[in-house]
Amino acid sequence: MEFDLSQQPEIVQQAYGYAVQAWELAMSWLLSPEAWSQFGLLVLAWLLAGLISRRMRPALARVIDPGEKENLFSTPRRFLLQFLPLISPLLAYALTGIGESIVRSLFDSGAVIAFGKRVFLFLAARALVRDIITDPFLKLLGRYILLPIMAIYTVGLLDVVSARLSETIVGVGNIRFSLMTLVRGIIAGSLLFWLGQWSNSQTTALIAQNKEMRPSIRQLLIKTAEFTIFAIAFLLLMNILGIDLTTLAVLGGAIGVGLGFGLQKIASNFISGVILLVEGQATVGDYVELDGGEQGKIVKMMARAAILETFDGRWIVVPNEDFITTRVVNYSDSGSANRYEAPFSVSYDTDINKIPPLIEAAVASHPEVLDVPYPPDCELRGFGESGIDFAVEFWVNGLDDGPNKYTSDVLFLIWNALKDAGVEIPYPQRVVEIKGGLPKETP
Repeated sequence: MEFDLSQQPEIVQQAYGYAVQAWELAMSWLLSPEAWSQFGLLVLAWLLAGLISRRMRPALARVIDPGEKENLFSTPRRFLLQFLPLISPLLAYALTGIGESIVRSLFDSGAVIAFGKRVFLFLAARALVRDIITDPFLKLLGRYILLPIMAIYTVGLLDVVSARLSETIVGVGNIRFSLMTLVRGIIAGSLLFWLGQWSNSQTTALIAQNKEMRPSIRQLLIKTAEFTIFAIAFLLLMNILGIDLTTLAVLGGAIGVGLGFGLQKIASNFISGVILLVEGQATVGDYVELDGGEQGKIVKMMARAAILETFDGRWIVVPNEDFITTRVVNYSDSGSANRYEAPFSVSYDTDINKIPPLIEAAVASHPEVLDVPYPPDCELRGFGESGIDFAVEFWVNGLDDGPNKYTSDVLFLIWNALKDAGVEIPYPQRVVEIKGGLPKETP
């Protein structure tokens, strides 16, 4: 049955032509003894591969699976264990390849065999995406890129589709490229992006395990590795797309001009960040206070800025340049102890000579108060209006008024010690003198 499609669009005519060719090919296979013999060989190869796979997979699993043992080969063996679902389709492909040479020698034809081999490869790709790949991004690529390509390859249209995509040219401004280049760029860019992310995470974990390095040096190495990995990925992508890398010199010049004018602060903050990581003046985990009043724990250091987390949970973004050009107080540098003081007062009726040893002993009983560099020290500060003013100085490894409440604990200890010793804690008192006496009541 033929149809007159001369008035239809070209794509409709081409689709009709491919449909007619497929119909003629299917009819020739159905009426050909050679084709039926090849179909039989494909079915036999698939059944035999399934039988061998059911017997082989448990044995291979027992040999490859390392169990709970941890050694140099444990990780590679667990990696190989994931690919056992591919045994059946790949074995069917191999058995079909052996039978193909026999069929071609007998019938001088192997079109059905070739089609069956492509089907087995498609089944292997489907098993790879469905049963083996666990990464969400790679599974997405396999589902929407690998499987469609394998389906086109299975029906024998991969060369036709590739040629059509290569002939179709699109342009964006002065840039012109083929759809094949665009598809190749999307596939290569996706794979390189994932590989860069994976390599960066592995490198970061490896560097973070080295506790002998200073934290600032580890951060610098992590940032350097990240920049290097993605720079290599970018250059590889440009090479795959066929873009001349010499043209990047123009882009580099433009970036240089931009840095000279509009990106001065960004460049300054980036360089300041590198200096911070090299010198180690402040690093992740330090509690710092800047000259502008910003204070908090450094939770993240980026190329442009550092993030401080305050005790009340707020995040403050501080440009790296502020750490270089302003005064910075680092309370956590080298794990040094910090000194705090707790003021209090006693009544004028108290024997003040007994107060320092009493309070020093009470404060020293706190488990977090240090004897080094100095033990607790109670000092007389002055004679107030309502009582005698004292203050006790103490050293602790940590920061007060955050996760730790050292001053509050010390004040509790002072209160209890004074109460146990019978020392009165004064409260404000005022004496009011009325000159001339009280006014007389008029009748």
